[in-house]
Amino acid sequence: MRRRGYANGVEDLELLSGKEALSLEPELNAAAALWSPSTGIVDSHYLMFCLQGELENHGGMVACQAGVSKLEATDKGILVRASGESFLTRQVVNATGLHAAALAQSIDGISLDALPKASFAKGNYFKLAGKAPFSRLIYPAPVPGGLGTHLTIDLGGQARFGPDVEWLSGMDENFDFEVDPARGDGFYEAIRRYWPALPNNALLPDYSGIRPKITWPDDREVDFEISTPDKHGIPGFYSLLGIESPGLTASLAIAEELTSLVH
Repeated sequence: MRRRGYANGVEDLELLSGKEALSLEPELNAAAALWSPSTGIVDSHYLMFCLQGELENHGGMVACQAGVSKLEATDKGILVRASGESFLTRQVVNATGLHAAALAQSIDGISLDALPKASFAKGNYFKLAGKAPFSRLIYPAPVPGGLGTHLTIDLGGQARFGPDVEWLSGMDENFDFEVDPARGDGFYEAIRRYWPALPNNALLPDYSGIRPKITWPDDREVDFEISTPDKHGIPGFYSLLGIESPGLTASLAIAEELTSLVH
């Protein structure tokens, strides 16, 4: 993990012994730790508000409630049909989140072998009643399918634990985002591996979200995929597939990478 961090420009990561980790977070149970001093938190909604403002200041437009029903590749560009209207454009960036893989697969003539399979996992969160004894974000070692049940602290000081991994059979518009209190049993077990002193009855169901997971025919898992014309064969069409964590914190880097590819 430290080598991967260095390769991505995060050069302040430090390996800590268990004793050194406890000197920073006395309630932590750890044999060793990887400390990231430059890790921080942001107000995600305000970040998106600011990005929208920058887009509009540069002549862009955000059109809400204008769902795309069809994309068609033509010899003059890509025909976009949305909310009863249609227009022709030279380039399309498909950044439709949970629906990105399905939208990409719907274009006639696209190479389906060049697109990953999509599946979906619900991630549930529980919040802590009271103040957490930690001042830093705590991540256990990653587990298959996710980052494990980690501790995050928001700008208001509220501590939350999650997400877990609840695999779904599919997605529909009537999905139930309620958090089942019974899933708390697994949270207590996971959290007490690194915080043994977690009190009983301290966790309250909070919120959930859906993350798109992508795999390739050889069952290879990747964080996400930037699908480009040279891969799938549709000129001017770019897809952001499987954008889950760290898609939000890496959003500006993803945009920079995409900008270098679009031409």
